[in-house]
Amino acid sequence: MALRIFETDPNAKPKQSFSDDTVGRFHSGKQVDNLPVALAEWRVTTGDPEVAAAIAQLMGGAPVETDSTSENFIEILTTTNKLKVVISGTDAITSDLKLWNGNALIHHCDGVEFLSPDEDRGKPCRCPELMEDRKATAKAKRGPAPSISVTFRLAEDYDLGLFRFQTTSWKLAEVLHEVENALDKVGGDALCTLELELVEYTTKKGRDVSYRKPVIHVLKSWSDAIADPKF
Repeated sequence: MALRIFETDPNAKPKQSFSDDTVGRFHSGKQVDNLPVALAEWRVTTGDPEVAAAIAQLMGGAPVETDSTSENFIEILTTTNKLKVVISGTDAITSDLKLWNGNALIHHCDGVEFLSPDEDRGKPCRCPELMEDRKATAKAKRGPAPSISVTFRLAEDYDLGLFRFQTTSWKLAEVLHEVENALDKVGGDALCTLELELVEYTTKKGRDVSYRKPVIHVLKSWSDAIADPKF
């Protein structure tokens, strides 16, 4: 007979932990002295020395073993901000809105309805209707921010394995439907670019602003790409 101690208190049940099928992660920033720092070039982490060596050869940088306790403890600070990737349709992209308090997920929705916990799923989440209000509440830690995950292969080393990029970028969230529509038109593996695009402008008050945003462009089907002798 199995223990039934969680039937009366399901929230106390530990979350199952497991590794996904990716060989590494792409990052647009890193933590420095416990503060987030945005990067101009991609940072890649992996637990496989052979993958790390391949990334360094393809994208520049050098593999460095860190003191991270995660399985992806090898870090490569690349010299590349744009690369070609292969995305296998819209199933390779997941997106929702989340608000965390430490390691506890306290708000999880799609912008209109709750996605979890199960007892609240489908109920109105009551997030602000206007985009600017959504951003403001997220910035103030009073509302959820985008949680976007993209899995892909490298076009120049397809057999190296699957990688994942996760971001909370509002800029990508605003155009993600366009990316998904373009992937639907391809209808399968698509050759895309994944870029940390530089954005620069001057505010009305004369302040210069500069930052990088993640951008995905869908180019063509992967089958058409590999059939092209110029690829």
